Amino acid sequence: MELYEHLKKRQAKRNPIRVGLVGCGQMGSGLVHITNQMAGMDTVAISDIDPNRVLTTLKEMAVPASEICITDRLDEAEDALNAGKFLVTEDALLLAKLESLDAVVEATGLAEIGSLVAWNCIQHNKHIIMLNVETDVTVGPLLHHLANEKGCVYTVASGDEPGVCKMLYNFARTLGFEVVCVGKGKNNPIDFDATPESCREEAESKGMNPKMLSAFKDGSKTMVEMAAVSNATGFVPDIPGMHGLRVDVPDLNKVLVPQEDGGVLKHRGCVDYSTGKVAPGVFAIITTPDPHIRTDMQFLAMGPGPYYTLYRPFHLCNVETPISIAEAVINHKSTILSRRMVSEVVTIAKRNLKAGEKVGEIGSADILGRIYIYQEARAFKAIPLGIAPDGKAVKDIAKGEMLTEENFTPHSSKFVYKLRQMQDAQLKVED
Repeated sequence: MELYEHLKKRQAKRNPIRVGLVGCGQMGSGLVHITNQMAGMDTVAISDIDPNRVLTTLKEMAVPASEICITDRLDEAEDALNAGKFLVTEDALLLAKLESLDAVVEATGLAEIGSLVAWNCIQHNKHIIMLNVETDVTVGPLLHHLANEKGCVYTVASGDEPGVCKMLYNFARTLGFEVVCVGKGKNNPIDFDATPESCREEAESKGMNPKMLSAFKDGSKTMVEMAAVSNATGFVPDIPGMHGLRVDVPDLNKVLVPQEDGGVLKHRGCVDYSTGKVAPGVFAIITTPDPHIRTDMQFLAMGPGPYYTLYRPFHLCNVETPISIAEAVINHKSTILSRRMVSEVVTIAKRNLKAGEKVGEIGSADILGRIYIYQEARAFKAIPLGIAPDGKAVKDIAKGEMLTEENFTPHSSKFVYKLRQMQDAQLKVED
């Protein structure tokens, strides 16, 4: 049954999918609004460290104060939801325990919080949808394995670049095409010196968190997104950090193809990005050896080949997330997830770090991410970006240098660090 038809029936029966949300920032608040206009799905429980952000969102939707319950207590929360009220809480882990919820969306963008929320949801057999790719590229394979054991769904959300890249990949592979490259557009070249302060004015004009904008500008978000695609497809970055060339859509299938055919790729099956006129779209470069299909593709205005560009000119982030929620609840299916570690996002010093200095979060003035093939990163003993925040340099580290086990110590009490240790042990056994 089509998702829309199923959701309409749920709406008619007054049995909508009931969603919990962790993180009511730009993406999270947008999700609340989009489910509010949908049939058959409601975001009814929202957690944020600043409850006022949640209350502002609910006020924008004209929800009266009498229909809002603010509590961190499980019994009060269940009673409120059963009475048809909205729940607002500072306790993100409370949502995992609520029997009234069908699924939880994690939208903080922080690997530590994301891993905690995902773990707890899985332990309570709750579907978990990640608008938090940072967590997935750090401990996604472990969370996927645990969710399978429990019989619930762990997935990265549709709408973000990894999800829509995977849609193009699935489409092409289902039809038997070879996919030689999957990628996304980036609005501008990487600014390795971007900081929250340098991004503040632009971020505030766009209603964004300056640290989040910094993570986009310094390339960390692009590295994380394409690592998620890599770990879901088995594709690799052709070189550390990918090529990131300035190529417009018409030339993607001339440049991001194998070197023997005039392109730049040393490998077949790569992830990459372009700073040309591609954003906010995503693409897949495909080919086929069949002359008849090549003739068909030319007739269908896809060009003479042998390489063709599948291009989706948009990704709608949180606006598309309900598709993943519905797929998880209705069809018990994931949109995209890291099945294994093919790529790693390593941590690079954004400035000179002195021995004893602690580093901040992704997007801070301290660190940025760069994608490597997983085995190469392991050989360097690189520190994964997701476990670097709040860790400490044990030696002086020069700007541009990789953080490794020899010059840096992660914060070992962090939950994401402990999960990563579990995952590393599991992968070592599988190897």
